[in-house]
Amino acid sequence: MITFTEAQLLAWLSPLLWPLLRALALLSAMPVLGTRMVPVRVRVGLALLLALAMQPALPPMPSVALDSPAAFALVAQQMVVGVTLGLAARMVFAAVELAGEVMGLQMGLNYAGFFDPASASQGTVAGRLFGTLAAWLYIVINGHLVVMAALVRSFETFPVSTRPLAVLQQLQPQTWGAEIFTLGLWLALPLITMLLFVNLVLGVISRVASQMNVFAVGFPITLGVGLLGILATLPLLEQPFVAALERMLSHFQ
Repeated sequence: MITFTEAQLLAWLSPLLWPLLRALALLSAMPVLGTRMVPVRVRVGLALLLALAMQPALPPMPSVALDSPAAFALVAQQMVVGVTLGLAARMVFAAVELAGEVMGLQMGLNYAGFFDPASASQGTVAGRLFGTLAAWLYIVINGHLVVMAALVRSFETFPVSTRPLAVLQQLQPQTWGAEIFTLGLWLALPLITMLLFVNLVLGVISRVASQMNVFAVGFPITLGVGLLGILATLPLLEQPFVAALERMLSHFQ
C-alpha cells in the first residue's frame, strides 16, 4: 500500500502551487490574454502549462501548511506580484490608446464614440484603432513571451515570502501613471504639432477672407491632414512601444 505524509505532499505541491497562482494572476491582468475574449478555462490551462514549464528555472519554494496564516500571506503575495506585472504591461497599452484619444480629439474624430465590449467602456475610433494596432504589435514582437519571461525572473526579484505588500513598497506602482501621459503625449506630439500649424493657417485665412466659413472648410482639412499624419507616424510606433514595454518590465528583473 502506498502511503505518504503531509510533509511529502506539501513538498510535491509547493513547487507547482505558488507559480500557478502567480501565473493565474498575471494571465487575468495582462494585455490580450487577460481580456474577456479569452475564456477562463484557456487561462487556467495556460497558467498550469506555465507553472510546469517554469520548474527548471525557479528557485526552491517554501513548504507551508495550506491551513496556516502564512499560506494566506503567500497566496496574497502571488496575487499582488502577478497582477502588478500584468498592470505594468497594460500601462503601455493605455499610453498608446491615450495617444489615439489625443489625436482623435485634435482631428475631431472623438465625436464618433461607441461602446467597446472588450473593456466595457465608451471608446472612440482613434483610441480603438491605436489599441488594436498595439495588440497586433504586441503579438508580432512576441511581447507575451517577454512578459512570461519577466514572470520567471520575478521569482528571483520577489521570491515567495510572507510579505505580500513588499512588492508594492519596492515598485511604487501608483507612480506609473506618469508613464501613461509621458508616452501618450510623446506619441501624439508630431500630429499635434502638424494640426496646430494647420489651425494657425486656417486662422490666418479666416482673417484674410472673412467671408469664408472657416468651420465648414477647416473640418475636412483638419481631418484629412490628421489621417495623413496618422498614416505617416504608424511605422514609427514600434520603437517607443518596445522601449516602454521593456522599461516597465525591467522592474521585475
